[in-house]
Amino acid sequence: MRYGGKVVLVTGGSHGIGSGCVRAFAGAGATVVFCALEKDESEAVAREVTAAGPGSASFLPCDVTKEPEVRALVREVVARHGRLDCLVNNAGWHPPHKPIDDFTSREFRDILELNVVSVFVACQEALPHLRRTKGCIVNIASLVGIMGQIHATTYVATKGAVASFTKALAIDEAAHGVRVNSISPGNIWTPLWKEAVDASPDPAGTKAAGEAAQVLGRMGTTEEAGRLCLFLAADATFTTGVDHILSGGAELGYGRKTRIEKT
Repeated sequence: MRYGGKVVLVTGGSHGIGSGCVRAFAGAGATVVFCALEKDESEAVAREVTAAGPGSASFLPCDVTKEPEVRALVREVVARHGRLDCLVNNAGWHPPHKPIDDFTSREFRDILELNVVSVFVACQEALPHLRRTKGCIVNIASLVGIMGQIHATTYVATKGAVASFTKALAIDEAAHGVRVNSISPGNIWTPLWKEAVDASPDPAGTKAAGEAAQVLGRMGTTEEAGRLCLFLAADATFTTGVDHILSGGAELGYGRKTRIEKT
């Protein structure tokens, strides 16, 4: 019951890193509410996680690009459970890779709404409640927001913004006892990664290349991402304004990585 008695809101919690967060927090005893667009998948996750215990998970539909829905989501969580202790802003998307010449300004505005503005709105609505509980916020950024990524100017810009926003908000909220941190995952084995592998003309080679990008020789798991978010909420009580890299060492060294065999 490492986080027992706490109420957690996770955006984009039906699969991927969001699902890892739902499972980690509920496994630590928390009452978790998560939003997503996929009703059937989300309800199945909620049932599975609640059955596993010791905490619980419930699903509320929400399109985070619609500000009224985000604000209503936060209000509903507090109305149901009487408090809010942690907000995990995970909902987001990585557009297909293409050079800047092929992106439109409309596409850029759309990804900003999803990956950045939704984080701002959720934080703004949640903070009055988090101040009362001396709670915390964990924002999901990305390793490529630090490193850059080929043909991903719009996505990289949004994730860099999330990490910078996190630091600025941490300064403001320290006076209220609210901690604000972010994590920057590298290659995590998510449904998006699986889709890319399955669509590749060489699935085995594509997956191997993804694994070889880390000095640890594998991709991370959604469970590992969830456990890091739980650590920031439950244990890292003297940590705020920090971006935590979850990369398996992908940013270390030069060029292509290969697994280092143990001797």
